[in-house]
Amino acid sequence: MKKVVVFGNSGGGKSTLSKRLSQITGLPLHILDKIQYQPGGAEIPHEEYKRAHQQILLTDQWIIDGFGCMETLWLRLDEADSLVFVDLPLYVHFWWVTKRFITGYFKPPEGWPQNSPILKSSLTSYRVLWLCHKYLTPKYREYIKQAQSIKSVYHIRSTKQISQFFEFIEWE
Repeated sequence: MKKVVVFGNSGGGKSTLSKRLSQITGLPLHILDKIQYQPGGAEIPHEEYKRAHQQILLTDQWIIDGFGCMETLWLRLDEADSLVFVDLPLYVHFWWVTKRFITGYFKPPEGWPQNSPILKSSLTSYRVLWLCHKYLTPKYREYIKQAQSIKSVYHIRSTKQISQFFEFIEWE
């Protein structure tokens, strides 16, 4: 496990999982939202984001958390040796987006750039939930099905499996 991608629908706990995985493995963590957005939520120029993403892929070890964009998504999935797909039931993703929205006013959400606009970002997350579930999640599932013969694949389908994943990683 040297190049790890943590991916899945919005509000699945990917940033929290990625941070803990980085602490356990010692691999450097790269949070795409913090690369793609400046403090306060302004998006950086797309070409600048793509250059930063490519620089990460060229290094020997990393954990990458987040979506970024379709253009870079498949590049990093192909480059990774380990895939952690957080594929919880849609209602869990919805609840965790809601929980993050409420608690975000008191404590900044894990993995978000400093001073991110909580309301605007949460509304975007709600909009993305169904679109990702309907269009992207089936592609993710097909991708990991094909990749499991050549990569380490961790398909997390429940909150219980998140805990079990860490027990396995800590034990290794």
